Amino acid sequence: MFDDLTRFKAAATGRCSSWDVSGRNRDVWQIPAGKTVTLADIQGPGRITHIWMTQPCHYRSVLLKITWDDAKEPSVLVPLGDFFGLGHTIVNSYQSSLFTASTQNNNQMEQGCALNCYVPMPFRKRAHVELVNESDEDHFQYFYVDYETYDKPLDASEMYFHSEFRRQNPFGGWAHEIPVNEPLVDVANKERVAWNNNYVILNSKGAGHYIGCNLSVTNFDTLWWGEGDDMIWVDGYKWPPDLHGTGSEDYLNQAWGMQKNAFDRNGSSIHEADTGGYQTSYVHHLENPVRFNKEIKVTIEVGHGNHLRNEVSSVAYWYAKEPTQVIAPPPVEKRAPVKKDAYNRWAPDPENQSTTQKIKMTSEMREIKKLWKQTRTDTIRKVDTTRKYFNKK
Repeated sequence: MFDDLTRFKAAATGRCSSWDVSGRNRDVWQIPAGKTVTLADIQGPGRITHIWMTQPCHYRSVLLKITWDDAKEPSVLVPLGDFFGLGHTIVNSYQSSLFTASTQNNNQMEQGCALNCYVPMPFRKRAHVELVNESDEDHFQYFYVDYETYDKPLDASEMYFHSEFRRQNPFGGWAHEIPVNEPLVDVANKERVAWNNNYVILNSKGAGHYIGCNLSVTNFDTLWWGEGDDMIWVDGYKWPPDLHGTGSEDYLNQAWGMQKNAFDRNGSSIHEADTGGYQTSYVHHLENPVRFNKEIKVTIEVGHGNHLRNEVSSVAYWYAKEPTQVIAPPPVEKRAPVKKDAYNRWAPDPENQSTTQKIKMTSEMREIKKLWKQTRTDTIRKVDTTRKYFNKK
């Protein structure tokens, strides 16, 4: 990055922004409900070098959409807040190498926040940056899209940036009633069982390299939500996978849970201790990207062996040799964060829940559920018997 600061480059620097063309100070665009607007339409060859945005709200209901060259479908299609590393519509000040955010209203939903993206995004013919307002209100957006263009074609090795959003609300875990790290839940999760059951962060065809993700969790329990191993398969199924990790916090480059910090390569942009159960953490593989030639599947367990049923969402970031269509996010009403009621209890909306990954239980999982139920029943009976005995006394 800093090597370019000392070298001459034959390039023209430009910016698309929301500045008031009348010369006055209303430097904001008003995007009507249900409408899509173009923020930047840049002819290449070139590279987007920086995106800055600020807005008062709509972090899940507005989508950032970027299409490269002559592609018919976008290669970036992500809710605004989640793209910049902030899940659940919550804003918070944090800093990483690729993304930063700054606000006076830390750990609150739908408040004003400055968002920055420093991911380099090269393109050969065209960069089309749009904002899709899927809310039922007008959206007010301030923005910069900084870029440079070149007289000569890009090097053949330059790749296209991609990003997509996924969500399971809730994830279809097989035994949420059993706490994490309970010895009984130490089920075998391997081979095709893991391939089919793990939460999917990214599953894409083509050639390129994966550079990381953010992972958001709504922790419906007061206990730890982690212990899920990351498993990444390169160019098809095999066992063991090409990269097999040791736990959720380990993949996110932390340990013994998640701490309140935000480093260049990893950290928590939102910490559950500050938000009553909402967590967003990130890891960026800048020195250690995961390279693939045909396809890649990035997954992680939700609790050990996928036994938990928390709400989970994620944003994956990767580069590909060709512009590739990303999956569309769930409908706007199914992207909304899970809220709490007046008694501070989780109150999921059944109509807007969406669980597409339901765990296929093994015989071991079924037996464990039976044992856990029997253990709980026996404990309750013992307590009742003890109470009756002392009541007679």
